[in-house]
Amino acid sequence: MSPVDLAPRFFIAVAVILLFCRLVSWLLGRVGQPAVVSEMLAGVLLGPSLLGLLLPDVQAALFPRELYPVLYVVGQVGLVIFMFQAGYAFRSHRIDGLAGTAGAVSAAGVTAPLALGVLLVLAAGDRAPVLKDGVPIGVSAAFVGVALAITAFPMLARIITERGHAGTRHGSVSLASGAIDDVVAWILLACVLAAASGAVLPALITIGGAALFAVLIWYVARPLTRRLMESDRISETARLLGMVALLFLVAWYTDEIGLYAVFGAFSIGVIMPRTARTESVVATLTPICQIVFLPLFFTYSGLRTEFALLSDPAVLLFALACVTLAVAGKFGGCWAAARLRGESQPVALRVGALMNARGLMQLIALNVGLEAGIVGPAMFTALVLVALVTTLMTTPLLSWLDRREVTAVPVSPAVVLGSR
Repeated sequence: MSPVDLAPRFFIAVAVILLFCRLVSWLLGRVGQPAVVSEMLAGVLLGPSLLGLLLPDVQAALFPRELYPVLYVVGQVGLVIFMFQAGYAFRSHRIDGLAGTAGAVSAAGVTAPLALGVLLVLAAGDRAPVLKDGVPIGVSAAFVGVALAITAFPMLARIITERGHAGTRHGSVSLASGAIDDVVAWILLACVLAAASGAVLPALITIGGAALFAVLIWYVARPLTRRLMESDRISETARLLGMVALLFLVAWYTDEIGLYAVFGAFSIGVIMPRTARTESVVATLTPICQIVFLPLFFTYSGLRTEFALLSDPAVLLFALACVTLAVAGKFGGCWAAARLRGESQPVALRVGALMNARGLMQLIALNVGLEAGIVGPAMFTALVLVALVTTLMTTPLLSWLDRREVTAVPVSPAVVLGSR
């Protein structure tokens, strides 16, 4: 298919994606689900798991194979901007007075699901046809562990804000813990990708490149962003252009050294100075990212998800085990850590519920693993199921905890008599 033929396919595909995502978002919004959950589900529904199953000709016409690379590249633009916003949000949430509790919750929320994921793959071995040929089982086990350890920090922050939990004890602990979780998870993912190369030179390039990146980000990019945001001699248009150019340059560099663009974008967000001009840049980039680019990434992920593979009992059993261990490790681990740090039962339960959501962050990691060649279709589908289930259960679980707490409040006899 030539570029001339591909262009109209791209436009109609984007129109269908955006409208369908908005429809699903409206439907699920009526039951309290955030937009990012709806877009995740919409992307899967447009893939072979539903549209391709019911109307394969329509699905093939809307999303021909030649369109996949275009959706991937455009979706990457959305991811770079999104991770930049996530890094800036990370910088926005202070953890003063919460460092001990946040550190304990984050450590438990990473180590417990990581260990359970590794043990699951090692125990399953070749009994479940989910391992990709040529990939060492240790690499596959480490990748699954990291995937289960991820927390959807940006979505977590959004849920806390939308539900009015900002400033509460469980909201503050969850934000601090989720921010630490994401940084640790991305570093672990970079280590897994470096190990997956199986060669010394790529690993050395990644390690050396990462060390150079740390120096450049602190001594070059940080002063540059401050000058870019604080100088009165730079126009708003030039400021936005310079920021996007810097963001894409960093994304290119981290992609080249094997850390992947999302890690570099997150790092730029973290070092941004907190000024009104920075807020303006973030506010300018956010709408186009959330409305246009991210739905394309979700659809690209959905096109690679084949729930028909779960018809194999061994794959289905592996997927269900992943979901169970993901919830047990993240929810259970964070709840236990919070309780051990002296938090009350209601606070610990809500922290566990919020930290359990994987959301978009896990989908990003899965696509990185898929493009790196260490994840096959069966494992990709099983882990997408984990992302969907753990994300979908967050809001209903929080609502149930709220209702349970209200009904558990004892009513004073005097109040009852007074009401008569």
